Amino acid sequence: MKQVQISEDLFLLLIQYHIFECCNEEEKIVNQLNEKLDRIVNRKLYTKYKTAPTEEEKEKARQEYLDRKGIHSNFRW
Repeated sequence: MKQVQISEDLFLLLIQYHIFECCNEEEKIVNQLNEKLDRIVNRKLYTKYKTAPTEEEKEKARQEYLDRKGIHSNFRW
């Protein structure tokens, strides 16, 4: 099973939320977790682009990665 690293700040916020039931930072926790999820998905797409067995799969992963990163189609090669 793979492991995911999070920032110390997020870790402390999660401890406060779950153990001390301090609920005033919910929005910050959600935002940081969403950012982490986006980074994980982007990394998976980039890895798939670099390791795909066929050119078709590589191109599909590359296009999806560029779409997620917000790269305009005029700047793509």
